[in-house]
Amino acid sequence: MMKVRIRNAKISDLGEMLTIYNEVVRTSPVTFDLNEQTLEEREEWFRQFNEKYPIFVAEHDGEILGYACLTKFRPKPAYTDTVEDSVYIKKKARGNGVGSMLLTKLIREARQQGHHSIIAVIANDESSSVKLHEKFGFVKTGYIKEAGYKFGRWHDIHFYQLKLE
Repeated sequence: MMKVRIRNAKISDLGEMLTIYNEVVRTSPVTFDLNEQTLEEREEWFRQFNEKYPIFVAEHDGEILGYACLTKFRPKPAYTDTVEDSVYIKKKARGNGVGSMLLTKLIREARQQGHHSIIAVIANDESSSVKLHEKFGFVKTGYIKEAGYKFGRWHDIHFYQLKLE
């Protein structure tokens, strides 16, 4: 078992985080982004994170293996204490517990920040994401058929929720 450290992400991590994200953009409907992101776009995206909406990286021997974050679920004020999680793992590190380490940290932080629940939006009921979230008590609450079009076909999105209170 490799020694992985979970820590707050820094702006200097963005290059490696961008590589992980863009690989997913190119190869998977897990994200509905259609075009690879630029470093400048990710720098703008990075500015949304703070104590209430944190972002973490999983690091091993100075290499970023993955990252995870909490973002606003929706912009309206009534949603303030409901957050959405995102977890992205480098291809070579998948299946080694990195996602579990990151999600453990996200859930702990969400509770400390007083959030009420975490929503996971999972494309096509993707099995590894579903297994990860169900392991931590997330429950499927619904889905939207054909919500996004990528790679020449429509993809459903499934909603999983973890109530924290």
